[in-house]
Amino acid sequence: MTKKVFQRNTKQREVILSVLREADCHPTADWIYQEVRKTMPNVSLGTIYRNLKALTEAGLALELSYGSTYSRFDGNPETHYHFVCEDCGKVVDLEIDVAKELEEKVAKGIGAKVHDHRLEFYGVCSECLQKESKVN
Repeated sequence: MTKKVFQRNTKQREVILSVLREADCHPTADWIYQEVRKTMPNVSLGTIYRNLKALTEAGLALELSYGSTYSRFDGNPETHYHFVCEDCGKVVDLEIDVAKELEEKVAKGIGAKVHDHRLEFYGVCSECLQKESKVN
């Protein structure tokens, strides 16, 4: 994947990236906006969206879109996998080290060069399973 370089680094962009990397979840732009406002009360939601777009285009963050009306963002731009709970919508990073092996198999299998890939797993998280078992 080709990464673009920022034309300039702004204070807003630094704060947004810091909030994103310190988050223990995969937040929405609205959540990031609320967190950034704690240190920059006059920041606009439009500024958040523009900077998130710049950060993802530069390869410093990932935009995770699962077909819903909103995206989630990940401050870890390295290739890694996610589990998405179909009940509560929680997104969890998975520690599975097969990225290079998968890319090599695909490249060899179709005679191509793989630059990057994305893989998600869908199901029901442990918290939602516990809630279901208490109801049944």
